[in-house]
Amino acid sequence: MDIETQHTERDRSSRPSDSEQPSDPEGPEDRSRSAFGGRISNWVPGGRITVVLLFLLLVSTFVLQPFQIPSGSMERGLRIGDRVLVNKLAYRFDGRPRRGDIVVFDGTGSFGHGDYIKRVVGVGGDHVVCCDEEGRIRVNGQSVDESAFLYPGDRPSTVPFDVVVPDGTLFVLGDHRDDSSDSRDHLGSPGGGMVPLDDVIGRADWIVWPVGHATRIERPDAYARVPDAEAGAGAASGADARSAHPEDGDG
Repeated sequence: MDIETQHTERDRSSRPSDSEQPSDPEGPEDRSRSAFGGRISNWVPGGRITVVLLFLLLVSTFVLQPFQIPSGSMERGLRIGDRVLVNKLAYRFDGRPRRGDIVVFDGTGSFGHGDYIKRVVGVGGDHVVCCDEEGRIRVNGQSVDESAFLYPGDRPSTVPFDVVVPDGTLFVLGDHRDDSSDSRDHLGSPGGGMVPLDDVIGRADWIVWPVGHATRIERPDAYARVPDAEAGAGAASGADARSAHPEDGDG
């Protein structure tokens, strides 16, 4: 996006008095940013269009990247065809993913080829269990009310599981639990259904399309009361966790 400097125009009716000294017409003049950009576009093949494309490429590579939602696994919040902006710097300066974040990650080696978008339910060291007496997921002994974002009519999980999330990984679920292939589906696979932090591309922060559905994606407060995991709990291996295999989903 071009950012042009604003120039203050001198009043044409004013004239310097005898005591005023006119500026030196031969003196050097500061060049504006827009003029500097014009200089660059003059020697870059393709001109200004190439400069804009290179800028967008750099932003997409290092800062913000758009993704299209391919399935209904994150409904009701994210619908098929929605475009979201993923903040690729979110965890470089603001710590690690937190419970409740919606993240995009490379599923190669853990979920399958391609990128996936899911909600973080457990972080390294967390003990995640389904379910309590009221059918809610429990994290570190704290039951979590996910009704604010679960797809209407879905239960938190129809499949029981009891896992400890290894350090450096995430346990993720889709909001449309009946239509989501997530950590539950891969508990018996290599990696135990956990997503390595190194595979996280970034945090989904905005829905930008369609315009009528555009909004900032906020972290829900459903997990705010979950206590920190006990020290050393994340060292448990996948063999230490009990799990059941759910039916396969498609997203």
